[in-house]
Amino acid sequence: MQLFTDSSFFLWLIVLTIPAFILGLMERSIKVYGFATSLLFVWLSMGGNRPALIFLAIYLIWEYGGAIVYERLRMKKGRKAGTYYLFLLLSILPLALNKFVPGRPAGVSVFGFLGISYMTFKAAQVIIQIYDGQIKEVGLFPYLYMMIFFPVFTSGPIDRSERFRQDLEQVPTRAEYLDLAGEGIFRIFLGLLYKIVLAAIFYQLMQTYGMERSWTGGLIYMYTYGFYLFFDFAGYSLMAVGASYFFGIRTPDNFNRPFQSLDLKEFWDRWHISLSHWFRDFVFSRVSMDLMRTRKLKSRLTVACIAFIVNMGLMGLWHGTKSCYLLYGLYHGVLLSLTEIYQKKSKFHKKHRKTKWYRVLEWFVTFQLVMIGFFLFSGRLEAYL
Repeated sequence: MQLFTDSSFFLWLIVLTIPAFILGLMERSIKVYGFATSLLFVWLSMGGNRPALIFLAIYLIWEYGGAIVYERLRMKKGRKAGTYYLFLLLSILPLALNKFVPGRPAGVSVFGFLGISYMTFKAAQVIIQIYDGQIKEVGLFPYLYMMIFFPVFTSGPIDRSERFRQDLEQVPTRAEYLDLAGEGIFRIFLGLLYKIVLAAIFYQLMQTYGMERSWTGGLIYMYTYGFYLFFDFAGYSLMAVGASYFFGIRTPDNFNRPFQSLDLKEFWDRWHISLSHWFRDFVFSRVSMDLMRTRKLKSRLTVACIAFIVNMGLMGLWHGTKSCYLLYGLYHGVLLSLTEIYQKKSKFHKKHRKTKWYRVLEWFVTFQLVMIGFFLFSGRLEAYL
């Protein structure tokens, strides 16, 4: 069973949401019931695959154990860079094994279960924020619940541990819960419209008119794939956020009208927000600070450009090791660097940036660059080489 895709999932969701709704109306905590529901959905989504479930159990023990050990070392020995990087690497190790170690002859890959990529973001974030002193205590129940929370288990949005825990411990009033549930219903139905109807339309257009190996076919493929990708992923994200509301968790939004962006920096502030903000907070900002701290680079602009390329290169690698993903990441890294240089150095931009015609031009250029990026991401370029 695939979450937010199969009809069987939606039947299970309706049935299992009813007790959560009743608990919410009674102003009772939903967290224990929500945890049990998440366990059931994890089992159903894996189809009872024993090796995958075993790897998941090992993974959760590994990540929680690492967080607890590092938390205690941090309290005793303070901020030690070597220890921090060791435990950060250990938290990422299962994902690295999954991506780079080939599966056995039986086809079972190492840590080959759904959701490992998104759970690794959460696990690494906990280690980083223990190092920063923002997390003082890693509780077993909040940690495990955050990791397997079913609406965001396979594809995000990526929640932050301290934000998730705050929602977990807070019991909303009946009026607050009704508002939350009402918003949840709206998001689920809007997500269904996006994913089941609009994404399907653009996918059919892509398959019908965009597969010809010509300039016309390539352009049709580029635009239809871009819109298909948006409506498919944004639709899923809306449903995931809506479902989480019924369980008292205000999962953050993942999209905010990204195709209205006027430049690439704004685009990444609107597209896959939980992922881009994770990389911004935990990769870009830290690379920038480290480079500034070494004082080998005096120009803040140069530092920003290097950080953009490293940040987006890693984001591309996270999607996978195929050349199309790496190219996609570096493409956006270079474009973000050029955007930063242009906006900081161009007198023309500073003079006209508030005029209507210039903003329309900015939007048009940004939209084309975004669509080209999606074309690279799709891997379709190989058909033309």
